[in-house]
This record gives sequence, C-alpha cells and structure tokens, in this order.
Amino acid sequence: MASYGVDTRPAPAAGEGALSFLSRGIREDLRLIRARAGELETFLTAPVPEPELFARLRRAYSSSASTRLDLSAIGKAFVGTDVVGRGRSGGRWGWEEVEAEWEPIRMVKARLRELERRRQGQATDMLHKVKLSLKSMSFVPESAEEVPPLDLGELLAYFLKQSGPLFDQLGIKRDVCDKLVESLCSKRKDHLTYNSFSASEPSAFSNDNAGDELDLRIASVLQSTGHNYEGGFWNDGHKYETADKRHVAIVTTASLPWMTGTAVNPLFRAAYLAKSSKQDVTLVVPWLCKSDQELVYPNSMTFSSPQEQEAYMRNWLEERVGFKTDFKISFYPGKFQKERRSIIPAGDTSQFIPSKEADIAILEEPEHLNWYHHGKRWTDKFNHVVGVVHTNYLEYIKREKNGAIQAFFVKHINNLVARAYCHKVLRLSGATQDLPKSMICNVHGVNPKFLEVGERIAAERESGQQAFSKGAYFLGKMVWAKGYRELIDLFAKHKSDLEGFKLDIYGNGEDSHEVQSAAMKLNLNLNFHKGRDHADDSLHGYKVFINPSISDVLCTATAEALAMGKFVVCADHPSNDFFRSFPNCLTYKTSEDFVAKVKEAMARDPQPLTPEQRYNLSWEAATQRFMEHSELDKVLSSNMDCTSTSGCGKSGDSKMKKSASLPNMSGIVDGGLAFAHYCFTGNELLRLSTGAIPGTLNYNKQHSLDLHLLPPQVQNPIYGW
Repeated sequence: MASYGVDTRPAPAAGEGALSFLSRGIREDLRLIRARAGELETFLTAPVPEPELFARLRRAYSSSASTRLDLSAIGKAFVGTDVVGRGRSGGRWGWEEVEAEWEPIRMVKARLRELERRRQGQATDMLHKVKLSLKSMSFVPESAEEVPPLDLGELLAYFLKQSGPLFDQLGIKRDVCDKLVESLCSKRKDHLTYNSFSASEPSAFSNDNAGDELDLRIASVLQSTGHNYEGGFWNDGHKYETADKRHVAIVTTASLPWMTGTAVNPLFRAAYLAKSSKQDVTLVVPWLCKSDQELVYPNSMTFSSPQEQEAYMRNWLEERVGFKTDFKISFYPGKFQKERRSIIPAGDTSQFIPSKEADIAILEEPEHLNWYHHGKRWTDKFNHVVGVVHTNYLEYIKREKNGAIQAFFVKHINNLVARAYCHKVLRLSGATQDLPKSMICNVHGVNPKFLEVGERIAAERESGQQAFSKGAYFLGKMVWAKGYRELIDLFAKHKSDLEGFKLDIYGNGEDSHEVQSAAMKLNLNLNFHKGRDHADDSLHGYKVFINPSISDVLCTATAEALAMGKFVVCADHPSNDFFRSFPNCLTYKTSEDFVAKVKEAMARDPQPLTPEQRYNLSWEAATQRFMEHSELDKVLSSNMDCTSTSGCGKSGDSKMKKSASLPNMSGIVDGGLAFAHYCFTGNELLRLSTGAIPGTLNYNKQHSLDLHLLPPQVQNPIYGW
C-alpha cells in the first residue's frame, strides 16, 4: 500500500550519473500512478448501500395513506441523519432513484410557492381596499371639476366681510361694509357671465345673498386644496368635555344682603335653572373683607366666613321661592369701590371655577366683570358664554365730571368685552348700550311673593273689600341717578297742577340729605321714609307706583308693583318697553302727560291681572325666555342627542361645511382684542390710570385667609434674577 505524501524513491548512490538517476525516478513515478489507478477502480466497482436519509424519507412518504404530506414524519426523518454520506450504484450514481426519492421535497416546495402566491394576492386585495377607503373619505367628489383659484376681488371682498369687528370698533357702519362686499361680488358675477361659453353656466354669486355665496366659494377653493382649518390662533383648544349632565356657572358682581339687582336676580336665576335638574348650577358671588362689608351691607351686617353668608342667602331665597334650592354657591375675592359704589373682582375670576365644571358660563354684567379682568379668556375656558347686561353704565358716567370723554372710552371697552369674552349677549331692554352679539330680551322675573300679594288683593276686590287704602308712592335707592332728579323737576314744574296730591318716598342712599333738602326748599308734597323691602305689608295698600327714572335698564320695582296689581306711572322710555303690554302700566312722554296719567290712576281702580299676565311676570317664564334666547336649550339638547345617538358628530353625506375648512376672521379679531386687553390689564400703572382699585390685579392676604386660598405670592409667583 502506497504511503501518500511520502517520497519513497532511493537516494542516488555515490558516483551515479545524473541521467541514470532521472530515469530511475521516472520509473518509480509510473509505478505509483498504476498503483493509485487500481485503488480508484476498486472503489468505483464496490457496492454502495442506500443512505439512511433517503430510506427514512421513502418510508415516511410511502406510509402516508392520503395525498397530503406527513410533514411531521418527514421532519423526523432528518433528525439524527449524517448528511455527509455519499453513495453509488453499479459504478455510477443512481440518478433515477434519487429523483424518485426527492418527489416529497418538490411537493413541499410547490406547496410553499402556492402559499406565497396566496399571501401576495391577499396583500394586493387589502391594498386595493385601503385605496378605495381613502378615496371614499376624500372631500372632493369623483366627478368634481377643477375649482378656479380666487381672484383679487374675491380676496378683498372676503377680507372686508371678515373685518366687521374692526369696523365696529372704528365706528364704521356695517351697511357700508356690506355694500362694498356686494359690489365686489357683483363684479365677479359680471366677469363670469362675460367669459362664459354657454348661457346655462351658473354664476358664482347672486346679489341677494352675496355674503353666503362668497363663503361657499372660499370654502370650495380651500377644500379643493385639501386645507382643513382646525382652530383659532389665540385659543389653546383645551375645554371642558361634555358629559351626560352639563354644568352652568352663574357669575355676578354683588351678593346679598346688598339688595341690588345684580345680587337678587342671579340668585333667583340659579334657583330656577337648578330646579329643572337637567344641569348642575353654581352661583359665583364676590366675597368682601369685613372692612368692605361694613360699607356695603345694610345695618352694618357682616359675616365672618363664606359659609355664614351662604346660609343667609339660602334662607332668604327659600323663604320667597317656596322650595328647597339645589345649587352650589362659590365665592371669589372682591373689593368695594366707594366712588362708583360697585364691587371690582380681585384677580382672575375664572380660576375659581374648576376646569371640570367649566362648561357653560352666564356672566351677569359682563362689562363690569371684565373691565379689569386679567386672566383666562372666558370663551377659551367655557364651551358657551352668555352675558346678561343689567346696567346702563353710559348713562351714569355721563352725569360725572368729564362724563362725555369717559363715556366714549367706556363704550369702546364694553364693545371689546362683549366681542372677546361672550358668545351671546342679552340686554334686558333697549336702554342699554348696543353691544356686539347682543339682542334685547327681558330674562328677569319677580319674586313669587309679589304674585301672591296680587292674587290676594284680587280676591279681596272680588269679595267687595277695599284693597287699596293709600294713594301713590315711590321706592328706590336714594341717589340722584335713580330718578330723584326727574321726580323733583316734575313736581316743581307742576306744583299747582298737583296741588293736594301727596307722594310717599321710601329709600336710603348717599344722596338722601341732598334730595330731602331740595324737596324742602321747593316746598313739595313729598314725604320721605326710610327704605324698606317692597314686599313689606305697609306697602300693600298703595294703589299707584310712580317711577320717573330713565337711567334704569329694567326697573325691578316696576315689575313688582305690576305683580301686586297696582297702577304704574312711568316714562315712555326703552327701559319700560316690556311693561307696555300690561293695562295697568301708564306711560307718559311729556311733563303735562305725567300729570294726566297721575290723575287718571288716582281716579279709577286697576284691572286684575290675567293668568297669562301673571305668568309673563314670573321667574318660570323668565327662565324659559332665557333658555330660548341665550340658545342654552339648543346647547343642552345637542348634548342629549349626542349621548343618546351613537354616531353623533358624524355625517353620512358629503355636504360642504364652511366651518371645517374656512378660517373665521372674526374669531381671530376677537382673540386679538382679548390679547390686547390682557396685556393692558396686566400693567398696574395702566389699571390705576383708568380708575381701577389699587391692588385688584390679585387678591390680598385677607382674602386668602377668608377663602382658604394659597397666598398671592404662591398662587402667582414672580420670577426674576
């Protein structure tokens, strides 16, 4: 047996020639080649056993009774197999047998290829479905034609239309803006008509409804570009998420025991809104420190804690409405201003309403609440904000020194407040300033006790008893602006015509001494008494209530007198428009007419109120009017529809929505005004220059102690280097 890799040739002998050495080496090489050739022939002719792997595969395949492969058996065939083995048959490789034994492998590959084709087919179908879904979600219909771009005239018309708030602030009438927009739209219409190829082509605008057509035109162009307007520039978009039961916060500028309209009427409104149980109600009123309480509340009444004042307010209210009230009362810090006899909020009033309850806000006297408001914008925090205007501030300010100049600035500040902080503004009468987003509606009622007095007096009259044993009277806070100037002028001018006629006056106030001195100096038949509640038994026997005031917005005492079945003699003034429908309301235009109406009222008896008239004076009717005109009923009903209907907010049609794609220039302007107001009220020097109380930018330490608030420096820290 040859040893491979080892040279077995003998070394050359000494003296042997080179040629003989080479020939001997060649012979040895030939011998080795022949020996290796014999070994190779023996290897090729030897029998080769079947590899163990192939044997296992054949058994696994042949043992399968069905056409399906037993993959588990095939897998077991590979376990423990030496894949290094080789074999031959009859001096050659058995290719026919190998092809027959590998048939299962080919079937496995074929099955894998089939599965791969199916998977690719499913992916293709899914991609096709996704494309169809995206196409169905597109705002542009399949048959939509290319929308022409906006021209310069359309852009200018839209800019003018959306600049209405700015024109209002500048004093430009809205009619001028509307005419300019209509003119630009008509030019666009004429241009399209001239360039149209067929007479049947529709025009882009119509003169009758140019503004709406312009909005639709802008919206169609924006939608054709795929633009979608998501929100405003100034707001942060984080608001109260509506739940099954909504929440209403009523914020006012006064509280009992101060017997003023902004303290009494919001209290009744909260009680009757909460009575329906459809929404939770919170009344938010100012809290005064004891030093201010002594200046404001009658008979030097003070409270040591908010809980004590809340108990007083509830007891007073429930004695008059006759049912258990179910609403929450919260307090915010306030300071009393002696010069203007009003309470100014200290700090950000909106922060005292938790975010989880910041749903619907009713701002009683929104201009008063926001003159110096330095905090979060109401319309950003709340979903719906309604302002109720109680007072004609311009009429009061005009009577002060430099009143015309002050009234000019206050007028524009009130416009700004209404635009920037309210969604809807309700004015009790036409005697108030014409504010943006406003409408006139009396949303106040009378104390139910007065209606009961009226029913009792009507029953006494039916039974033949004398219901009215006294003549005429006037009741009101004794300040000149509350009608006392007009009253003394009327009596002084017609002193002879009213000879023998006496008038009893009930009231307290800072001008009491001056009013009484003027009446005594002119020797007028006016008898002065201390102020008392209008529901006092001593006032039920009067037949005529006289109210010459023209500074009121809606006199509560007038409504109460009518509810008790009395005559009311009042001026022909927008503040009395609501009372004209009552037959016992006698209005006068001149001083001579005043005398005639007084004599008429004293000469006959008033008519009993009908059930409809009594209802119109009630708080039930006032609440119904408020729900309707403030759109609060729509807000609440829309939430009920969303909670009861599973696809609320989703539309099945492809109708164009302007609000979804059209930015609102009015909202941007309102946000800009609110931001400017925020910057202005954040400067203490500017606040003081416009008449703010020093230190009202934030509440003080006493407020934090009374209301259990964080100290001011902790609540609003000042960071600096």
